[in-house]
Order: sequence, then structure tokens, then C-alpha cells
Amino acid sequence: MGEGQARLHVVHVEDDDVIREATALGLERIGYDVHGEADGLEGLEYLRTHPADVVLLDVMLPGISGAALCRRLREFSRVPVIMLSARHDNVDVVAGLDAGADDYVAKPVSLDVLDARIRALLRRSGATTGRAEGPDTLASGGVGGADIAAQGTSTAEAIGPDLLMDREALQLTLRGEPIHLTPTEWRLLILLVQERGRLVTREHLLREAWEDAWAGDTRLVDVHVQRLRRKVGGERITTVRGFGYRWHD
Repeated sequence: MGEGQARLHVVHVEDDDVIREATALGLERIGYDVHGEADGLEGLEYLRTHPADVVLLDVMLPGISGAALCRRLREFSRVPVIMLSARHDNVDVVAGLDAGADDYVAKPVSLDVLDARIRALLRRSGATTGRAEGPDTLASGGVGGADIAAQGTSTAEAIGPDLLMDREALQLTLRGEPIHLTPTEWRLLILLVQERGRLVTREHLLREAWEDAWAGDTRLVDVHVQRLRRKVGGERITTVRGFGYRWHD
């Protein structure tokens, strides 16, 4: 953290005391302010009353699971969430991401890697300082190293029947009704639309939307694309099995 910069508040919900305390010590040395909870329900109650910049959730927790906690957290907050688990089952990964988590990290994870993932996630959410309020729109962040908000013009473009996207204002409407996208969903949408009609590989989406912070697991792309499909209409995004996705107006 830079001198004079507010310390970012990390909430870590983890039932293993050794892991929770070691992670807190390491992140605090780097410059984060860390609060730990050992129980899922207690973690949820803390988050209801204490703003956080990023949340780290273990998958297996007493009280309620990490996925269930994340789902309930999304009812009142858009704070960036990273799921952590020693388990590598597809079910765990999909459950956490489908509940609204933004990223997934397999334990054990080094502090350097965790710090990099936190920073990348905060850049994508536009929350580099202060409290993450869970923006409905994205203030800044990179797609191919460029600021998303700087791409395109202020004029909304039709990207499908009754579907309008304003890249500068980061506004999306379907039949006149606003659609709220997460920062990651915005990145995926722009990456797909700017290559409309052409195949975009999972690896390309992973590299560009997650800023090289992810260690190559394309399941992250698949789950976020499914969430995007539910919002914009499944017929807009077709799957090219084994390769990636294609956007259709």
C-alpha cells in the first residue's frame, strides 16, 4: 500500500484457526487491514454491519457453507469475493462462482499470489482505495490493457433485438429495462461483442478479463458466461464446444 493510502479492509471467513491467523498476519504485513471469522453465520452478520473491500471465503464452513454465505451476501452487497478451498471438485468451483463469487483460489496459496489476486480483483471492480460499495457500473479496469470506459462512444449501440449497450456510460438495457452487470460480466460482454460473429476462445477471455491473475482454469470463464447468458438471453452467446464462445446480435 502506498504511504498515506487507506488500508484496504479484508474479511476472511475460515474455520481453520492456523490458516486464518497466518493469512491475517501475512496480509497485514503487506498493508491490509484484516478481520477474521471462523463461522459462516457470524461472518455473514459481520458483513451486514461492517463494509469490506474484499471478502475471502472458505468453501467448507460451520454454520453455513461458503457458497450459501456468498449467495446471501449478494442480496445486499456487491463486495468482491474470492472463494478459497483445498478441494478441487468441479461442484465446489461452480457452486461458489454461481453463488456470486468473483474468483476462486485453491489452497494452499502463497501470500504473493493471494495479494496479486486481491489487487487484480479490486482493479476489475474499480475499488483501489476505500470501501468497495459493490458498483453497478465499472469505474475503471483493463480489457487488453485499456480502460473499458474509454472504449466506444456515448451513443448506445444495438447488440441484439431490444438490447442496447453504452460502453462509455457502462449501461445495458433490454427492452428499455436496465440490466446490472458485475465488472467481470462487463469485460466478458465487451470482449464478445467486439468480436461479434467470431469465435473467442476461453483462454483469450480468461487472459483478458482476469488480467492474467488466474492460473489457467477456464471453468471460471464458463460459470461467468452462464451468468451473463441468464441476463442478456441465452441465444446471444453460443458455445463452440471445446474452444470458446461466439456473440450473435
